[in-house]
Amino acid sequence: MPTLKILTSFVSNYKTKPRALYLLCFMILSWAIFDGIISFITPIMITERGISETLMGIIIGSSSIAGALFDFIVCRIFKNTYYKKIFLFMFIICLVYPLILYKANTFLIYLLAMALWGIYYDFKNIGNFDFISRHTTKSSHSENFGLLQVFQAIGYLIAPILVGFLIAEEFNYQPLVLAWIFLVISLIFFLFLFFSRRKKSESTQIKDGPQKQRSVWSEFNVWGRIGRILLPVLILTLMLNFIDAFFWTIGPIFAESLSDIQRFSGFFMVAYSLPALLAGWTVSLFTKKYGQKRTAFISLLIGSIFLSLIYFINNQIFIIIDIFVSSVFISISWPAINGAYADYISETTKYEKEIEGLEDFYTNLGYIIGPMIAGFAASILGNSGAFSFIGLTGIAIAIILIFITPKKINVYKSLSAQNEMV
Repeated sequence: MPTLKILTSFVSNYKTKPRALYLLCFMILSWAIFDGIISFITPIMITERGISETLMGIIIGSSSIAGALFDFIVCRIFKNTYYKKIFLFMFIICLVYPLILYKANTFLIYLLAMALWGIYYDFKNIGNFDFISRHTTKSSHSENFGLLQVFQAIGYLIAPILVGFLIAEEFNYQPLVLAWIFLVISLIFFLFLFFSRRKKSESTQIKDGPQKQRSVWSEFNVWGRIGRILLPVLILTLMLNFIDAFFWTIGPIFAESLSDIQRFSGFFMVAYSLPALLAGWTVSLFTKKYGQKRTAFISLLIGSIFLSLIYFINNQIFIIIDIFVSSVFISISWPAINGAYADYISETTKYEKEIEGLEDFYTNLGYIIGPMIAGFAASILGNSGAFSFIGLTGIAIAIILIFITPKKINVYKSLSAQNEMV
């Protein structure tokens, strides 16, 4: 009966969501299939053209470096981060990227392709934050990010299955064509989203008036001040993306080493990816009771405890079960902390670009250091030891954040207090 009550609550709750939110969800679903296909075939395309795996890792890692640099540039070249404009730029780059990747034959052109990859992913994140903070209520931010996470996770689960069938016998241009097809489908949903609210009020929040263009030094100063205020949640963002990059770097290699269940080794990454579907539906139950930041920190702590146990587990089936349980808790952290960011944006719209830029900068930072440390840790500690290492790191970070993070973070009040002290 309690399960039925919870399910009924979910159904009635999500039936009340605005139509535009579901258009965004289906847009992200199709886009995630596109990006998932691209993510799957990119290392294959690079290594098949004679580039070593080490150099391939450097090339792919450069996408996050480009994204991190772009996070600051976006504050300089965009007067605002209105999601319709941001998503439009995202689609333009997404249409071009596969063609450049397919034609790439030199190291520099690969770096250009990776830069575009990092930039269009940044656009996706920024657009999502602007839409959620602009068109949904503060109390439902985590819930709505959970819904977005569900649709995105479905896309990333579907992508490798589809492309796996295409390259089972021979790798050719077909995966790129399939990726473009899903990108076009995503673009169609975007067009519906673009025109769906034209005759309605464009915002559920009070937007500040036009802001004066800041100098480069002034922009750095604002980033530094906001960064100090949001440091605990930014560190959590870095840690979550660090774990994600860690999994996608050595997870497939670890999966292949599971000789006892070799035919089912693919379930290793499924066990990591699948919980995002489950956590997205349930996150609001925890955030409404415990708060967004506390939910995110405790979820990371519990998930990291399970992750740290991998080195001590000998049964390979139990390893996959442990990964699944760990990922269930870590997956709750993502929409919980994203909901907190949306709160800060809706409370302090004057600094929307800076908050979005900082969040994305720390996301890219996690994806820069994650693959590097993953490879180093695996070579020193072995694959299972590397996963236990990242689990212990997550435990330490979560405990520190639980104790040092203020119960309430208000960017506007904190900046005002800093101005008074100056």
